[in-house]
Amino acid sequence: MSVKQFFKVFKHAVSGKEIDYTKGSIKYALVLLAIPMILEMLMESLFAIVDVFLVAKVSNNAVATVGMTEGVLMLVESVAIGIAMATTALIARRVGEQKLSEASDVAIQAIFLGLIVAGITGGFAFVYAEEILKLMGADAALIAEGKSYTRIILSFNFILMLLFVLNGIFRAAGNAAIAMRTLILSNVLNIILDPILIFGLGPITGMGVTGAAIATCIGRGTGVLYQLYTLFSGGSLIKIYTKFLRPNFIILSKLVKVSSGGAGQFLISTASWIFLIRILATFGGITLAGYTIAIRIIIFSILPSWGLSNATATLVGQNLGAQESERAESTVWIAGRYNMFFMLFVSLVFIVFGRPIVSFFTEDVNVIYEAILCLRIICLGYVFFAYQMIIAQAFNGAGDTFTPTVLNFIFMWLVQIPLAYYLAYQTDLNSKGVYISIAISSSLMALSAIVIFRKGKWKETIV
Repeated sequence: MSVKQFFKVFKHAVSGKEIDYTKGSIKYALVLLAIPMILEMLMESLFAIVDVFLVAKVSNNAVATVGMTEGVLMLVESVAIGIAMATTALIARRVGEQKLSEASDVAIQAIFLGLIVAGITGGFAFVYAEEILKLMGADAALIAEGKSYTRIILSFNFILMLLFVLNGIFRAAGNAAIAMRTLILSNVLNIILDPILIFGLGPITGMGVTGAAIATCIGRGTGVLYQLYTLFSGGSLIKIYTKFLRPNFIILSKLVKVSSGGAGQFLISTASWIFLIRILATFGGITLAGYTIAIRIIIFSILPSWGLSNATATLVGQNLGAQESERAESTVWIAGRYNMFFMLFVSLVFIVFGRPIVSFFTEDVNVIYEAILCLRIICLGYVFFAYQMIIAQAFNGAGDTFTPTVLNFIFMWLVQIPLAYYLAYQTDLNSKGVYISIAISSSLMALSAIVIFRKGKWKETIV
């Protein structure tokens, strides 16, 4: 593909024009969907990168607060991702079947479900913010500095919930460009507000890490308002009909059933991640700060892979709805190959340029050492993880959220956690043992996912 052709495809991808993804070139369909989804993922991660870059200039406790809070927030995100995943599976299938009215009903019920869950979790977090930090292993000084950040971020989680659910609606309809624009708008506001609210400007007094929480909520909240305007004004393939503005318990039950598997996947992985943080916290704040920075970098680096995976989920769902199961399977193998090449490239970058990348976030030599160690060990499993990401999303796009959930439980709870505990405490590896356990468990899970996917039972899933 020439440079001119690439920019032509890029322009088409970000324009938001709707096409039939169940016909024509699979590679072209993947690229058209993946480009805005990758940009969307990059924009989402930019929140984290900007926050940790600025918060790191406040204190190590501030960085640790962000890491601990996000460990808990990921539990809420797990539910949000599960609901968004179910929404994508059901809407993509209805779009493939050309049943757009039913797709609209699913969209409305998904919003209802998301708000109910967010209301419950947000109220709990508002009351118990300090206890949550204490449970995560924070000392008195960290709690005093970070409790406001934790309370704001977790209490206003309905913003994040709606962001995920609404993006799932647009992605399922094949209009990922709207989700991309939402995150661009949110990030611009966050980048402007972050330094002002964290360090202060003119009459505005700096609020430290608390300012980062307020900036994030304002940025994401504005993005959600844009999403809702687009959805209710008819600017998308999925349109809101007033006749569906009531609970539909049949659809809600389907959403709960499919989303429980999707949420289960991420709840299992998040709970595993929290357990790893608890292990790492025993080695001190420097270790935890290094791990937090490394994970931020890792998340940012694999966002293109998540974008490609989400594109795969949409294509699998739409093609199954159009009775094109072989086309759906071909999409997965093509996407997996693309992702493997990309992840290999990222691994090499971390191995060669790990130090200058980490040094961008902190000048503490001990934190830099720990972050580099984490990056280089975890990326050893990237080649296998590349296929696991694609195949897991293929299962989810088909509505089979149970299989990835089982795989996550086996390899994260029965393999990763016991191995991390043993290597960290029963050998001289310490934190290095935790990072090794992540690389090993991810690789084994990927190999198992490939074997199960080849059996093809996912093609028979009914949603």
